[in-house]
Amino acid sequence: MSDLLVDVETLKNILLSCATGGASDNKNYRLLRDRIVKVEKIKKLLPRFFMSCRNLDEFWGYIKQQSPSYQGRRDFLREGFHDVLTYLENEPDTPSDDLITNSLVGKVNAIYIKDAWTKALERRELDPEGAITSARTLLESVCKYILDDYGIEYDDKSELPQLYKGVQKCLKLSPDDHTEDIFKQILGGCTSIITGLGAVRNKLSDAHGRSPKMIKPSKRHAQLAVNLAGTMADFLFSTWEFRQDNM
Repeated sequence: MSDLLVDVETLKNILLSCATGGASDNKNYRLLRDRIVKVEKIKKLLPRFFMSCRNLDEFWGYIKQQSPSYQGRRDFLREGFHDVLTYLENEPDTPSDDLITNSLVGKVNAIYIKDAWTKALERRELDPEGAITSARTLLESVCKYILDDYGIEYDDKSELPQLYKGVQKCLKLSPDDHTEDIFKQILGGCTSIITGLGAVRNKLSDAHGRSPKMIKPSKRHAQLAVNLAGTMADFLFSTWEFRQDNM
C-alpha cells in the first residue's frame, strides 16, 4: 500500500469521526490536507469540499448542511472519496520511477530538477499534455545544469536539441567521439530521443496554443515521454558524475 493511499484513507477517517460525533483531530487533518493538496495527480479526484475546508471547524459547518444523520454523512464521505481511493488502490507500481528518482536525488541538489521530474510523474495519468511539458522541462533543466557546471554559455531561449549538443560536447557523447559501432548506435539513438521529445512537446503538450485539429495525447504517450526523459536524465547525470570523478 502506498504512503499516499494511507494518507488519504487516514484523512477520510478523521473526517468521518468529526462528522459522526467522534474525536476531532484538527492538527493531523491540517498536516495531511496540506500534504495531499500538493499532489498534482489526484487534485481532480479529491472531493470539492476538501479544497475549501482548511480545518475541521470549516468542515463541520459544511457537513452538517449535507445530512442531519450520521449514516447520511457516512454515505456522503464514502461517495466523495470513492474516485481518489479507487485510483490509488489500482495505481500500477513502476519500479523505474523510484530508480530514477533516487538517482536524481543522489546526483544533484537542484530542487527545480527534482520538481520537474515529480510533476512529470504526477501528471502522467490525468494530465498527459502537462506530463509531456514537464518531461521536456526536466531535460532542458538537466542540460543547463551540466552546461553551467562546465562554464559553457548558452541562450536561455535555446531549444532542447541545441542544449543537448552542448552537453554532448562536454561529456563526449557524440557518436563521432567513439569508434565502437554499438556505442555509435546507442548515442545516435539518444540524439533521436532528444529530438523526438522536443518535437512531441511542441506538437502534443500544453506549452503552446492548440488547434481544433491537433491530436490530443493519451496516457500512453505521456508514459513514453516521461520514461524516456527520466532515463535520459539519469544517463546524463551518470556520465557527468563519471567525468567529474575522472578529471
